[in-house]
Amino acid sequence: MSVIGFDIGNESCVIAAARRGGVEVLLNDELKSETPAVVSFGEKQRFFGSAGAAFAAANPKSTVSQIKRLIGKLYKEVEGELNLLPFATSEGPRGGILIELEYLKTKWTFTPVEILGMLLKHLKQITEKNLQSPVVDCVIGIPSYFTDLQRRMYLDAALIAGLKPLRLMHDGTAIALGYGMYMADLSDSGPTNVMFVDIGHCDTQVTLAAFEPGEMKILSHSFDQNLGGRDFDEVLFHHFAAQFNEKYKIDVYANVRASRRLRTSCKKVKKVLSVYAEAPLIIECLIGDIDVRGSITREEFENLSLKLLERVMIPCSMALKDSGLSVDKLYTIELVGKGSRIPAITRILTMFFEKEPTRTLNPCESVARGCALRCAMLSPTLLVRDYKVFL
Repeated sequence: MSVIGFDIGNESCVIAAARRGGVEVLLNDELKSETPAVVSFGEKQRFFGSAGAAFAAANPKSTVSQIKRLIGKLYKEVEGELNLLPFATSEGPRGGILIELEYLKTKWTFTPVEILGMLLKHLKQITEKNLQSPVVDCVIGIPSYFTDLQRRMYLDAALIAGLKPLRLMHDGTAIALGYGMYMADLSDSGPTNVMFVDIGHCDTQVTLAAFEPGEMKILSHSFDQNLGGRDFDEVLFHHFAAQFNEKYKIDVYANVRASRRLRTSCKKVKKVLSVYAEAPLIIECLIGDIDVRGSITREEFENLSLKLLERVMIPCSMALKDSGLSVDKLYTIELVGKGSRIPAITRILTMFFEKEPTRTLNPCESVARGCALRCAMLSPTLLVRDYKVFL
């Protein structure tokens, strides 16, 4: 029987399997560990992952993404956010979200749960192709702030996909488990306290855990469910949109295709600024036959992002307060998540905690690996060394 862990991100998904005495991250058909969390509806078939993301450029209105943000939410709760998405939505009979699109030359209406079920089914197929065996049991990572309704909807989506989750596991707990299971340099004088700061695509989660030989205890969770890498992308998007409006007299906001292309380019600019002090942005034929050029320095980007950077510290402070520990009791601060690559985040955390954060875990794979470990611990078919988890 296969032992699987799924990390369903807002932007991409990762699959891990416990086998051969360890945990292995599975690759998709493009030989990549990350599969875009995208479902695209063509005239004759559906496209998933990278194919779906590629199809989105030609037909954004029939491509559904960021489904994790919509699960279990009322339409009025996220109406402002829905207006930024390229696909059409409407309010359901109970106030939920309905996704409207055209598929097989017919107009269809799907719920977020149905879309998530399709995405999980695709991930299940990737897993079975890798392992050459059926997959049913799994552990799925979820944010610590999920409500009971959102958790039930994840279970419903898994049922649609033909999966049986043995457990829904908090992302921070999964990260801590993957870290603690292989931790060798434990203190002899008491618990080793580690703070995990996970800055993902759309949220920030902080978990504080205490490790001792053969066990770990989760001391506290904290979060900001509206602060992630995409918010820093939006800072760049608004900056360049205003710059191009002034320089080229074009309104990017009024063009869905142009907005999508500019947001994609801004993500690349953010990555470049993580390494270099300045980054250029060049897009050919952004609107009509207008080619646009711009640039931004890391200092300018950080100044534009000051309010976001200040917000990063709030869940860190809350997690520390809830745990009852002081800063000097922390062994280290472990940074994970794609959004954590911004140098300014490392700098402000270093100033606050008086020690530089470490990056010993893979920033994109740690949740899936922890979920796979937990699935192995729950499975009767695998022998896993005794390790206790106290929540």
